[in-house]
Amino acid sequence: MHVDDIEVVALFRQAMADDDETAMRQGIELLLGLSDGRGLSAEQEYAVRHPEYTMEMPQSNERIRGRDALRAMQEAFPTPPGVRLRRVHGSGRTWVIEGVNDYDGVVWNVVLILELDDDGRILRDTRYYGQRSAPPQWRSRWVEPIE
Repeated sequence: MHVDDIEVVALFRQAMADDDETAMRQGIELLLGLSDGRGLSAEQEYAVRHPEYTMEMPQSNERIRGRDALRAMQEAFPTPPGVRLRRVHGSGRTWVIEGVNDYDGVVWNVVLILELDDDGRILRDTRYYGQRSAPPQWRSRWVEPIE
């Protein structure tokens, strides 16, 4: 599998070249299977990540080094969550993706910072997870629910 043959990488390159949020969102939707329900094959997803790929999850003090380690973790993952994108914003090689993950009714807000290499492959991603909580009553007169 050659990385140039993967539509996601072409969309990431377009996003980097033109600061195109629509192209980045389309690439993320294809990567995660949000647009077609399938997502990339394991081989394609592997090719989208740089060989020195790193993922960090600071809230749990975890780091995954290498796309091989990520693939192994994904294969062992019990049940992937439902994912919904809220917002995609960025420019050049750095993009921020805001979304919601639903693990069988347990909902987490997610912020993902993607750093791409010059070829449009994912070099690093940092993921921040926050579980939803009820807002305090004292500020209810100034706020409205997001969803």
